[in-house]
Amino acid sequence: MVDERKDGSYGTPQKYDPAFRGPIYNRGCTDIICCVFLFLAIVGYVAVGIIAWTHGDPRKVIYPTDSQGQFCGQKGTKNENKPFLFYFNIVKCASPLVLLEFQCPTPQICVEKCPSRYLTYLNAHVSEDFEYYKQYCLPGFQKNKGVAEVLRDGDCPAVLIPSKPFAQRCFPAVHAHKGVLMVGNETTYEDGLGSRKNVTELVEGAKKANGVLEARQLAMRIFEDYTVSWYWIIIGLIIAMVLSLLFIILLRFLAGIMVWVMIVMVILVLGYGILHCYMEYARLRGEAGSDISLVDLGFQTDFRVYLHLRQTWVAFMIILSIIEVIIILLLIFLRKRILIAIALIKEASRAVGYVMCSLLYPLVTFFLLCLCIAYWASTAIFLSTSNEAVYKIFNDTSCPVAGKTCNPETFPSSNESRLCPGAHCQFAFYGGESTYHRALLGLQIFNVFMFFWLANFVLALGQVTLAGAFASYYWAMNKPDDLPAFPLFSAFGRALRYHTGSLAFGSLILAIVQVIRVMLEYLDQRLKAAENKFAKFLMSCLKCCFWCLEKFIKFLNRNAYIMIAIYGTNFCTSARNAFFLLMRNIIRVAVLDKVTDFLFLLGKLLIVGSVGILAFFFFTHRIRIVQDTAPPLNYYWVPTVTVVIGSYLIAHGFFSVYGMCVDTLFLCFLEDLERNDGTPERPYFMSLTLKKILNKTNKRQEEA
Repeated sequence: MVDERKDGSYGTPQKYDPAFRGPIYNRGCTDIICCVFLFLAIVGYVAVGIIAWTHGDPRKVIYPTDSQGQFCGQKGTKNENKPFLFYFNIVKCASPLVLLEFQCPTPQICVEKCPSRYLTYLNAHVSEDFEYYKQYCLPGFQKNKGVAEVLRDGDCPAVLIPSKPFAQRCFPAVHAHKGVLMVGNETTYEDGLGSRKNVTELVEGAKKANGVLEARQLAMRIFEDYTVSWYWIIIGLIIAMVLSLLFIILLRFLAGIMVWVMIVMVILVLGYGILHCYMEYARLRGEAGSDISLVDLGFQTDFRVYLHLRQTWVAFMIILSIIEVIIILLLIFLRKRILIAIALIKEASRAVGYVMCSLLYPLVTFFLLCLCIAYWASTAIFLSTSNEAVYKIFNDTSCPVAGKTCNPETFPSSNESRLCPGAHCQFAFYGGESTYHRALLGLQIFNVFMFFWLANFVLALGQVTLAGAFASYYWAMNKPDDLPAFPLFSAFGRALRYHTGSLAFGSLILAIVQVIRVMLEYLDQRLKAAENKFAKFLMSCLKCCFWCLEKFIKFLNRNAYIMIAIYGTNFCTSARNAFFLLMRNIIRVAVLDKVTDFLFLLGKLLIVGSVGILAFFFFTHRIRIVQDTAPPLNYYWVPTVTVVIGSYLIAHGFFSVYGMCVDTLFLCFLEDLERNDGTPERPYFMSLTLKKILNKTNKRQEEA
């Protein structure tokens, strides 16, 4: 039988320590320098938040602003009675510049109401409709220019079209009539030269606006569905919680059955595949063209052609046969390790049963993560809206001060206005020239980095806490009598008191890798339009490498946190010891990982599928619960999808605790094998099932 490495290639096995009886209580603080760095980083993060909240104005995200930087419809402003934003040429809002500058490159003004009819400036200029049209021109516009000059200078829009307000912005009222896209009740409009044109270009630019209007109606209907079905959604989530708990309890009794049934089903499916390939091979015997080789046929875009060749089915049959033989051989040689994995899973179910409060700990993690996300999001919004309105001097003729910043309130009496009598101070963009505004990009990067660091720290705190509680269970000789009181709270206190620095160290390494991945994704988006194939290939390689590095660091951190919870050593020592311990038992690690992955996948599919099907039948009125029936809904999928997503999150929360329990017990089991030998002085702490599988017993128990 293949066995794990027992030599010194992966460190020295743990030696017997007569004083060791589980998680060490007399421990000291670890990685103090990282703890200090984390404290200073948090202080700096708070300072960045205060600065951002002082300079930022989130109203810029919520409320529209005109081209002068003034809010529309805000009390105490000159646009107090003008709540809607009107775009002169909404077609330009489809420009890619909008994504970069978050502003349409067209004049925008605040208006009392959106246009309700078609009208061109050419027609309004010579008719009584000019007063109506004037309210959609720049403030202070006077009828003292020619038509061409007005349209050239952008004082008025070339055409008004019927619009509807959404999010305090005027969007064209685009709709479909008999398969034809229309604006209002017309399919044409008059341009500034008086000719009627098709609105295809206008419709293309306004399709997104029409989608927004439809999205508003959709959002209202979804909100109505939530108001009448929220209590049924809560009931569905409670059912998912109960099923998750029952599944964990049943794993104590059914884990072995489910694993072996899965293995047998895989063997039978592969066997049927081999049989099917042989039947297809026999059916094609004598059929014209079936004896052509794959090499002679070459590459074909229609892959169904290959299914008419006997050689294709022979290849399939050989591949499936090789896989079948490999699986059978693995079962023969790894049978004991599969039994160990099943026994550990059953033992984890017992441990969770004795530390039931551990199932509630994901709520603590969820709450802390919500705080991190809320602080990061609010700081990001305040930072992005802390730019100030920048005004610059514009002049049609040559002017020595043109392009310089100015103050619109003091400009008429300033020296610049005397140097250039025809110049005017206009809003240019949102930005700033101070040190703070130049550092905004760096502050945003720091905000993202701190979010990753704190989020990973919260997850690490949860892993150390759960590992400490479950390790206390394993190293109790007489379970559960020797289990300490409140093991979860004790582990949580030890983690915060002694190992904040170690958790900060591990989460810092992971945060750095994650920030690099975010930057690579940003660069990849910028390089998508490039034609440099080498740059794209290099970027793909870097993304793949850092993805693998992140997965490895997560795996290493998880096991390092378990060792920290047990021994109280620093992060580097714990990571090294955990890595060497796993490498000395690499086959057991691989088998346990695949078995637990299968059971967790099966559990999630079972819980989410069961609750989802029940919700679907209930909200589509196909079943009734007692005398109650589902409320009338606009879309039955709204509560159904909500229940499915919520059920998955609940199941994931339960199984994350269970998975941490399995990993902790597994490392403790490996430590138990290396430390002890079953003598009265060095008894095994593992369960009777594991002892039976490994043919090991405690000598005193054997004599008794």
